[in-house]
Amino acid sequence: MKLKITVLFIAFISSLTIAQTKVGTIDSEYIIGMMPETKKVVEITKSYGAMLDSTFSIRVTDFKVRLEDYKLKEKDMGELEKKTIQKELAGLEQDIKKYQKNGNTLMGLKRDELMRPLYTMLSEAIAFVAKENGYTQILTITGNEFAYIDSKFDITELVLKKLGITIPKG
Repeated sequence: MKLKITVLFIAFISSLTIAQTKVGTIDSEYIIGMMPETKKVVEITKSYGAMLDSTFSIRVTDFKVRLEDYKLKEKDMGELEKKTIQKELAGLEQDIKKYQKNGNTLMGLKRDELMRPLYTMLSEAIAFVAKENGYTQILTITGNEFAYIDSKFDITELVLKKLGITIPKG
């Protein structure tokens, strides 16, 4: 009798454990790409990049003009004047490299700043859909490799619907 109760108890606990876990997948980058706000982010980022590029171009042009001027007048300069101008040109070149590096960092920060609200919106929609459909875990498939994924557990379309985004046909 004890054996039957123990077996039934183990079977009951096993079924509860299995029933409590429901794992789904999502292609979050696909959804982000489908969001209409993403186009605005791309436009703003391009505009910001163009502004940084114009400032960078001005610095590069100024450096090139000074370098050409130095090359033309180099023969007529004394040693001290040459060294002074060479030092200035080297400093300008370092400033340009530093500005370029900072520009890349600023672009990344701006893009992250603009994308943060979209990822927050996506996260909230995922949480809503997951709770509504009884999922205990949602895995993102972007960038990960899975040996097998059953598409019936992919909630990408449900989240797109929750965000009010229509899926293009074709």
